[in-house]
Amino acid sequence: MTATAPALTALAHGWCALSLLHDRIEAHLERALQAEHGLSVREYSLLDVLSRQHDGEGGHLQMKQVADAVVLSQSATTRLVTRLEDRGLLMRYLCPTDRRGIYTNVSDAGLQLLEEARPTNETALREALAEAAEDPRLESLVRTFDTVRAPAGAAA
Repeated sequence: MTATAPALTALAHGWCALSLLHDRIEAHLERALQAEHGLSVREYSLLDVLSRQHDGEGGHLQMKQVADAVVLSQSATTRLVTRLEDRGLLMRYLCPTDRRGIYTNVSDAGLQLLEEARPTNETALREALAEAAEDPRLESLVRTFDTVRAPAGAAA
């Protein structure tokens, strides 16, 4: 198969469209979250992931799990945690059963900011998808996204 084979070209075009949709959505979210709440998309995502932790067996995430959830390297995730901790939005403490482990929890201020930012994130996401649906290159991806996010049995 050559680089110009129709199947490869279709695959490459599909990947480009998906990447374009992601980039447009992320840029729209970034602008909205920064303007309204002083948060980046990554900061919002980290607060959101960590806010879903719970105490007890399996409740706290290891830094690798957090890094995977926010799609960053472990070192970048650690830097992001440090920045949010410096802003008083997160706190770290030693694992009570393994002194080598460090837990990260969202502070009360972080939870409040996250709750304030959630509607902004939701609105910006809807706006970005609506704009993308107007682009013929992205319209089918947006339709697919709509079917994926719709609850089972619900109309999109």
